[in-house]
Amino acid sequence: MTPVVAVNQLRAYYQTQQFGVQRDVRAVDDVSLQVMPNEIYGLAGESSCGKSTLIKTIAGAIRPPLTVQGGSVVFNFAGQSLDLYKAGPQALQSIRWKHLSYVMQGSMGVLNPVRRVRHSFIDFAFRHIGQPMPAFMETVTQHLARVKLGPEVLQAFPHELSGGMRQRLAIALATVCKPELIIADEPTTALDVIVQKSVLGMIREVQRELGSSLIFVTHDMAVHAHLCDRLGVMYAGRLIEEGATKDVFSRPRHPYTTHLIASLPRIGKTASIKALEGAPPNLADPPKGCRFHPRCPLAMDVCRQQVPAFAEVAPGHRVACFAVNPVAVE
Repeated sequence: MTPVVAVNQLRAYYQTQQFGVQRDVRAVDDVSLQVMPNEIYGLAGESSCGKSTLIKTIAGAIRPPLTVQGGSVVFNFAGQSLDLYKAGPQALQSIRWKHLSYVMQGSMGVLNPVRRVRHSFIDFAFRHIGQPMPAFMETVTQHLARVKLGPEVLQAFPHELSGGMRQRLAIALATVCKPELIIADEPTTALDVIVQKSVLGMIREVQRELGSSLIFVTHDMAVHAHLCDRLGVMYAGRLIEEGATKDVFSRPRHPYTTHLIASLPRIGKTASIKALEGAPPNLADPPKGCRFHPRCPLAMDVCRQQVPAFAEVAPGHRVACFAVNPVAVE
C-alpha cells in the first residue's frame, strides 16, 4: 500500500544569528515516518520536543528562521507523487486545502476576528470546490451539520461563538474540501474535558466518513490512546519509538515512552507518580550520542558516544534505544 505521505531523514533547523554568532536549533533532526491511507497517526512528546515544527515542515508552512536542511516529504495524492521541497511553492499551493489541510493550534489562528465566519469558508474553500456560490454555501451548510453546527454560525463573528464551536469550525474548514491528509496540531488543548471528548468524537467520525488520513499532535497520551491507530513518540527533535498504539501502550520499549505512559492517572491508583529527573536538552547544543541519555535510568557508556539506530524490534514497532537494539547509526 502506498503511503499518503512519506517523510525521509527530514532535518529542519531554526537558524538565528546574535552578536555575530550563528545558532542552529535542531528542532527536527533526521526524522523518517509514513502515514498510510485512512489512518490516524499520533505524534506524542513533551513540550519543545519538535512535534509542531515537524508538522509545519510536513505541511510546507515554513517561515524564517525555520529552514529545511535536508531530507524529503513526498505526498501521494490521486495516484500522483509530489516531493514537496523539490516541487516548489506553486505545487504546494495546488494541493493545500484540496488534498492537504492543516488545523493550527487555537481556532482563532484560522478564523478572521473582524469578518463573519462564512467569509473564512469562501476564502479557504470556494476556489477548490468549484461550485457556484449558492451551491457552495449549501455544501458548507451540509458539512457544518457533520460537526453539529447549524447554518446560523456562518453569519456570526468568531468572538460571538464559544471555544468549542470555534474549534469545530476549524475542523469543518480543514475538512470541507475532503482532503486526503489532515494535519491537526493540538486541536483540543484549550478545551475543557467535556468539550474535548465531543470534539475528539467528531474528528474521528468525520475522518471515517471522508476516508482521510490524519496526523494528530498532542502531548496528552490519554487522547492518543483514545483516538490514534499508530503512535510516534518524539524526544529532542528525534523520533524514538513508533508502533501500533495498542502495542506501544501495552509494551513500551523506550524508557522515555515507558515514563510517559506511567505518568497517566488511573482510577484506584494511590501511589505517587515519580517525575522524570532533569530537563530536555538544549537543541542548539544537544548532547552527544542518544539525546535522552542524561535522563535515562538505563543509560550505558555507548549511549553517551553513539546514536542508536531507529530500527524495527517487532513487526511494525520501531525503537531507537541501545537497551532494546544494540545497533548504532553509521
